Amino acid sequence: MDASAIDTRVRVGRVELPNAVIAASGTFGYGTEFAGIVPLGELGAISVKGLSLRPYAGKPAPRLIESPAGMLNAIGLQNIGVDAFVRERLPVLRQEGARVVANFWGDSPEEFAACAERLDGVDGIVALELNAASPNRPEWGGVIAADPAALAQVVRAVRARVRGPLWVKLSPNTADIAAVARAVEAEGADAVTAINTLRGMAVDLVTRRPALASTTGGLSGPAIKPVALAMVHALARAVRIPVVGIGGIRSGEDALEFLACGAVAVQVGTATFYDPAAPLRIAREIESWCRAHHVGAVANVTGSLAGC
Repeated sequence: MDASAIDTRVRVGRVELPNAVIAASGTFGYGTEFAGIVPLGELGAISVKGLSLRPYAGKPAPRLIESPAGMLNAIGLQNIGVDAFVRERLPVLRQEGARVVANFWGDSPEEFAACAERLDGVDGIVALELNAASPNRPEWGGVIAADPAALAQVVRAVRARVRGPLWVKLSPNTADIAAVARAVEAEGADAVTAINTLRGMAVDLVTRRPALASTTGGLSGPAIKPVALAMVHALARAVRIPVVGIGGIRSGEDALEFLACGAVAVQVGTATFYDPAAPLRIAREIESWCRAHHVGAVANVTGSLAGC
C-alpha cells in the first residue's frame, strides 16, 4: 500500500482536519512562535493559548517545573487577550495556512460567552474550545469542569451566543467525567476534549516549601497517559458527540491508542517542549503505522478497540 492510499483526514463533528493531530493549548503558544520552524499548515490544527476578554499576567514564578515522566505547571492562563490575538496573531496564522482552534476562558458564564462571541465566525478559526478545566484558576472557587451543573451553565451561556463548532475541554479532577460530558452534550457542545491536567504538587525539601509559588499545579506528560486513555474510553461510550484525546502522547502509537479507545483526533502538548515538531512527526508516524498495518484510513482506527 503506497502513501497516496492512506486517507489521513478526520472529522471532529462539523470540522474536517487533514490529519488527526492538533497542537494542544498552553504548550504551543499562539502558534506564531513556531512559524518558520514548523509548517503550521501541515498540522491538523493548532489549539492556541487560552484567551480571555482582557490580557492576564498569570501566576507568579516559579510556575513550571519538571517532574518524573512529565511536568507541573501553574502558569495560570496568562495571555494577551482576545482582541490582541485576533488583531496581531491570527493574521500570521492565516498566512501560514493554519487551522485554529481558539481556546478561551472567563471568570463567569457571561465572560465566557462574551469572549467566545468575539471569536465566533472569525476567518481562520475552525472551532472554539471552552476551557473551564484548568486546575490553576483558584479564582473560580474550584475547577468549574469538575461540576456537571456549573459547567453546563457556562456552556449554555456560550452556546446561546455562538453558532460555530464548540468544543468543551474536560477535567480529570472530577468524580465522574462521563456525567460532566453528558451535561455539556445536553447543552449543545459539538465535541469534548479530554483530558486537561491533573492537580499535583512538588516539594523543595531544602527549603521545606512547595516548589511552585501557587503550591499546586497541573501535571501533564507521559505520567498521565493511562488516566487519559481510561477517561477517553469512558467518554466515547458515554456520549454521541466526538471525543478528542489528550494526555501524554509522544508518538504515533500513543496517538493511535487514543483513537482505538474512541477518540476521533488527538492533541499533543508537553512533547512540544522538547520537540517543537512533535505534532507533525506524530501525524506522520500515524500514517506510517496505518500503511504498515494495511489500514486505509486513519479514521478507521477510531473505536476499534475490542469491546469499545
